[in-house]
Amino acid sequence: MRSETSGSGAADTGAQYLTFALGEEVFAMDIRTVREIIQVGPMTTVPLMPDFVRGVINLRGAVVPVIDLQARFGRAVARLGKKSCIVIFDAVRSGERVELGLLVDAVSEVIDIPDHQIEPPPAFGGAVRRDFIRGMGKVAQRFVIILEPDRALDVDEMAQLCETAQTRLAA
Repeated sequence: MRSETSGSGAADTGAQYLTFALGEEVFAMDIRTVREIIQVGPMTTVPLMPDFVRGVINLRGAVVPVIDLQARFGRAVARLGKKSCIVIFDAVRSGERVELGLLVDAVSEVIDIPDHQIEPPPAFGGAVRRDFIRGMGKVAQRFVIILEPDRALDVDEMAQLCETAQTRLAA
């Protein structure tokens, strides 16, 4: 991975973002929430879960749920490819740190995006729920969709969706 800088000077505030691909789209998340990136390996499927819960993995003895980001965004379940990987990141549930894995098509690079290069999410027509997007980062001649992980990967909301799925299947 390489790092890109804006070249506009040290006075520029901003953050570093891990960029990754989902299909043809480029997404980013604040690097400070990312713990590590691992290859896709054996996953244990958990019965009665919604499509976006791909399964769980054993990460050094800890059970880590893996979220299929494509399915979480309401798209078809992701197909595993040669570059597919799992981004392990920290989420918060009821004030406690929880590790989650995100299944993505490919990790790209770590980039710097100054605050003045980030636009608000579009008001309509997005491929992802607007509340899942922190902003649109302008990088070279393209836009990078910066995720709002507290909303897009809200552990409590996903747990509620899992419970709803289980209730429907049990009925």
